[in-house]
Amino acid sequence: MRTSNLKLSIGPRLLLADLDWQIQPGECWCVIGRNGVGKSTLLRTLAGLRQPDGGRVELGGKPLSDWPLAALARERAFLPQSRSDAFGYTALETVLTARHPYHAERYWEGSDDHQAAHQALQAMEVDQLAERDVRTLSGGERQRVAIAALLAQDTPLLLLDEPANALDLAHQVSVTGLLARLCSEQGKSAVMVGHDLNLAHGVASHALLLMGDGGWQAGPVAEVMQAPILSRCLGHPIEALQHGKRTIFIPFEETT
Repeated sequence: MRTSNLKLSIGPRLLLADLDWQIQPGECWCVIGRNGVGKSTLLRTLAGLRQPDGGRVELGGKPLSDWPLAALARERAFLPQSRSDAFGYTALETVLTARHPYHAERYWEGSDDHQAAHQALQAMEVDQLAERDVRTLSGGERQRVAIAALLAQDTPLLLLDEPANALDLAHQVSVTGLLARLCSEQGKSAVMVGHDLNLAHGVASHALLLMGDGGWQAGPVAEVMQAPILSRCLGHPIEALQHGKRTIFIPFEETT
C-alpha cells in the first residue's frame, strides 16, 4: 500500500498533511501519537472506509477507490477500535463472517471456511469459546475473537486499531508477537495503532509518528523511536533506558 500527498482533516482541523508513505510486504508498522491526532482516522482511510481529504491511497498500484469491495476484502482486513454486538452470534459464527469474501456464488460456509475459523480461534487461544454467545464474553475474550476473525480473513495487509485493547499482559505480548511473526515469516504487512511504546518497539519493524499539527515522521523503529522524537510527538518528555538488548521508554518526571 502507498499513500501520496495524503491529507486528513476533521472540520477545520488539519490532522495529517502530505503523507508520502509506503507499506512493503513483511513490514510491521506501529502508528504512534496523542489522543485525537488522527490515528483511527488514518486507519479507516487506509481501509477504504473514509475518503481522504486530499491525495490518494493505492493498493497494489491501483487507487483504493477502484477496488471492487469483495476484492478489497481479500486484500486487506480491518480491526476497528470498538464494536457493538447486537445479535447473539457464537464466537465461531462471528469468525466465519470474515470468510464471506471467498464465497463467490456460494451462500453457506464450506469445510475450508470452518477449518480457517477454527485455526484462527486456536491461534488466539479462544477455541474453547467457539460455541459461546459473543455477548457473554469478557472484553479481552471478545477482542481475541475479533482478531481471530481478522486472521481468518487471510489477507496480505492487516490494519489494526489498538489490537492490545482490553487484553491482559500475557495476551498483549502473545497477540502482537503473532502479528509480527505473520509479517516476518509469511510476508504479510501489518499497521497497528497503539499507546504502549515498549510493546510497539518490541514487535514493530517500522513506526509512523503523527505529530498532531499535520506533521509526521516515518521509518525503521531504530531511527524513529528515539526519545527526543517521541517526546515531541507525545507532548511529554520521554527517557530511553537500555536493559540488556532492550530499549525501555519511560515518561520523565522531575524529582523535587
